[in-house]
Amino acid sequence: MKSGSNLEKVLKAGHFAFTGELGPPRGTDAEEVRKKAAFLKGNVDSVNITDNQTAMVRMASWAASLLIMQEGLEPNYQMVCRDRNRLAMQADILGAYALGIRNMLCLSGDHQQFGDHPSAKGVFDIDSMQLIYMVKKMRDESKFLGGGDIEEPPQMFIGAAANPFAEPFEWRVHRLAKKINAGVDFIQTQCIYNMDKFREWIKRANDMGLTEKVYILAGVTPMKSIGMAKYMKAKVPGMDVPDEIIKRLQGAEKGKVAAEGIKIACEQIEEFKELQGVAGVHLMAIEWEHKVPEIAELAKVLPRPVME
Repeated sequence: MKSGSNLEKVLKAGHFAFTGELGPPRGTDAEEVRKKAAFLKGNVDSVNITDNQTAMVRMASWAASLLIMQEGLEPNYQMVCRDRNRLAMQADILGAYALGIRNMLCLSGDHQQFGDHPSAKGVFDIDSMQLIYMVKKMRDESKFLGGGDIEEPPQMFIGAAANPFAEPFEWRVHRLAKKINAGVDFIQTQCIYNMDKFREWIKRANDMGLTEKVYILAGVTPMKSIGMAKYMKAKVPGMDVPDEIIKRLQGAEKGKVAAEGIKIACEQIEEFKELQGVAGVHLMAIEWEHKVPEIAELAKVLPRPVME
């Protein structure tokens, strides 16, 4: 498969990948996207562009992807199943590829009841597993999901998410196997705080031979504050924040909590570099893009490889 994806080339060459994230604005300001992009340029291999994240209306993922491409960054175009049926999805995939987008992340999407339009009709025509299968079918078989032929198929590098922490834990690695069977090329995990549980999950994935079939990027989100840590522990579904993380932040000197959060994130990245089965890190510095150069520096992931 030749997708022309920089991320794919970095991973195939055996480099430890480092990806970032950018949330499009809740308005039409292209400058806001460019400003965030400036902090990511040269520090990451590709940038996830979220798709109406947390079910809040934002600039279209494909549009923000095009804006960051103009800034010399490679987008990882996210698509959720919540807002579109299979016709719209396939049309958007063709359009995105025609405009130069080469990576795609297939997601179910946060339920609309949590967002700013709780009474919106959720589409969920297909789920994330079927979306992965559909993109692979379009790419490798030159076929639409309905069976029709595609003249010039979209050669997307296909990504998906995995949550190593949701219950029942035993099922997590089997769900990963299902996504691999559906056709995923790379996985980005939910943000990791419980390292013991993550080590166990990746060990099981290694033992099952899954890490030889897919590139796994470990999700890292630096804690900005004690409040953020407590909120993520109590309120965010599928998030596992151990008490010792909160204790470490509480033990930081006044005004140094964010620095401690970054320190914890960098310690995690150092371990991920050595952990069998982990091919890279996905850094989700939520609305903290300006900290990415500092984190990349401290985590010793610079300079990023330049692929031909």
